[in-house]
Amino acid sequence: MNIKCIIFDCDGVLVDTEKIGNEILLGMAGEYGFKMKLEDAYRNFNGRNLKECFLYIENEIGHKLPEDFENQYREKSFEAFKKDVKPMEGVEDFIAKLKIPYCVASSGPEDKIRLNLETAGLLDKFENKIFSSYTIKSWKPDPEIFLHAAKEMGFAVNECIVIEDSKAGVMAGVKGGFKVYGFTNENNAADLKQEGAILFSSFEELSTILEI
Repeated sequence: MNIKCIIFDCDGVLVDTEKIGNEILLGMAGEYGFKMKLEDAYRNFNGRNLKECFLYIENEIGHKLPEDFENQYREKSFEAFKKDVKPMEGVEDFIAKLKIPYCVASSGPEDKIRLNLETAGLLDKFENKIFSSYTIKSWKPDPEIFLHAAKEMGFAVNECIVIEDSKAGVMAGVKGGFKVYGFTNENNAADLKQEGAILFSSFEELSTILEI
């Protein structure tokens, strides 16, 4: 494996949170007239700044969401994450086999990243290797979060790979010049392929691809 550092996305790559977060968001937004299927929420919202998601909803319903909508969403989702978040299948074994540095770079706030990793039993693997878009005020699909992570880890772009599951995340990685591996599910494969990701459907498959 001619790779010196792996940059993981968090939600949907390390921890299984996407269904929880999207269901809560759709349920809350539905009270204000917003309608969207869960699979479309994955496509439109995953990997993006939460405020962009709220703006999308407001444009669709034609009026502003309440000022405390974000706080309510944070509270409800954090409570759900504390109870229900699990590591993605196979990721613990994959990390255990790694002989090179790795980190996590996410659009979410650092406290959310830490909460989800802790609940999933992965926080000890990522201490001092957590990079949040909120720290640098730049969100996917802009590439800065991945460029920041690579720089902080001490590696050039061509020495790193990015592992993503969202269209916005793949776009960010490709824009930044990284080789991006797209973790596919029933909703995202076509989008990730279109944006230039190398597709895989399990961490066992990724281990084979990377010869780990």
